[in-house]
Amino acid sequence: MNMDIVESFAQMVREKGIDKDVLGGILEEVFGLLIKKKYGEEAKYDVVVNMDRGDIELYIERQVVEEVEDPNTQISVLEVNKKGNDEGLEVGDDFVEKIELASLGRRLITLAKQSLNQKIREIEKDVIYNEYKELLGEIVVGDIYQIRRSDILVNHNKNELLLPRPEQIPFERYKKGETVRAIVKEVKKGNSGPVIIISRADNMFLRRLFEIEIPEIYDGIIEIKSIAREPGERAKIAVQSQDNRIDAVGACVGMKGVRIHAIVRELNNENIDVINFSEDPYIFIQRALAPSKLKKIEIDEDQKKAVVNADSDQVSLLVGRNGVNIRLAMKLTGYEIEVIREEKPFEEYEEDIELIDLKEELGDDIYELLINHRYDTAIEVLTAGPEKLKEIEGLDDKKIEEIIELIKSQFEEEEE
Repeated sequence: MNMDIVESFAQMVREKGIDKDVLGGILEEVFGLLIKKKYGEEAKYDVVVNMDRGDIELYIERQVVEEVEDPNTQISVLEVNKKGNDEGLEVGDDFVEKIELASLGRRLITLAKQSLNQKIREIEKDVIYNEYKELLGEIVVGDIYQIRRSDILVNHNKNELLLPRPEQIPFERYKKGETVRAIVKEVKKGNSGPVIIISRADNMFLRRLFEIEIPEIYDGIIEIKSIAREPGERAKIAVQSQDNRIDAVGACVGMKGVRIHAIVRELNNENIDVINFSEDPYIFIQRALAPSKLKKIEIDEDQKKAVVNADSDQVSLLVGRNGVNIRLAMKLTGYEIEVIREEKPFEEYEEDIELIDLKEELGDDIYELLINHRYDTAIEVLTAGPEKLKEIEGLDDKKIEEIIELIKSQFEEEEE
């Protein structure tokens, strides 16, 4: 029976990766508790576990007395002599007796097995928890085995990893059975075991992909200084070369973009801007807001604020679709950026726009009013300004403002 018990748990050592000495300590603890249950809390005992031999030996120590008052801690001289007193023990000496495991009774043996199983499960949870705690911030590769409404379950080395919706790349489609890469973002202890949360949306995932695809980053020749990301849409990453002979941006992009394209594909075609980092906030902000052209930048380093002046035709480029470009620039640089729009002089526009080409946007009624008052082109309308346009019957201040904004927006689209 001893051999069966030790062998069953030795198998757990092999399968679960539990330390053999730790398991031996658990066996000693559990069987010690069983002895206390049978002989009382005051019992003196010893449990010897030999994992290599597959053996458990139990010993109880009792004092030799003339008359027994507590059979759990005392034994009579008469009984000692019956057991064969080869050591010549007398009253007051300690008698050590080996206990057969079967003598504990079937109920206690069953209890021992249950206790051992419970403690093994607890250790197994700790092993998994510590394993993934060491993997925090690292990429793991697993297979999707269940897709739920709010999260995805991933199998990694027979362990369950959780990819919650906020950590998924928006609009990315996942299929059961396919392989997925992500970083270990968080490991916490739950009631039923460790909860391992992985992420594809975290900035660290992008950083790790760059380290994998660009050897110069992995080797420390190029340093990633800052990352800003809106997963699935766009990201900006600032890099700096520690070797003047190596172009940081060129190394990250690769020949014909081969390196960056591998990362873009992994991120569901997320656009990635790689820029050179600068300690000078003026230069850094200017690079972060590329490809727009800026007229002036005023910086308050103490407040971490920047005021940027740009021509009206550059503002939409500077801000980006739904404001993504300026948001990423602020995250990347750590500066709050305010944009001041400067109207571009009409004479700087390369080409005028015939009003008839804007007929659909303006509407038939407005178009007819402008044409009838000899405004044939967009620049003629802008040059006239609000005061002149007020002379046209049927145009109020609100409508005039809408017309001017509409025409300016058409010029900005032409510039882009």
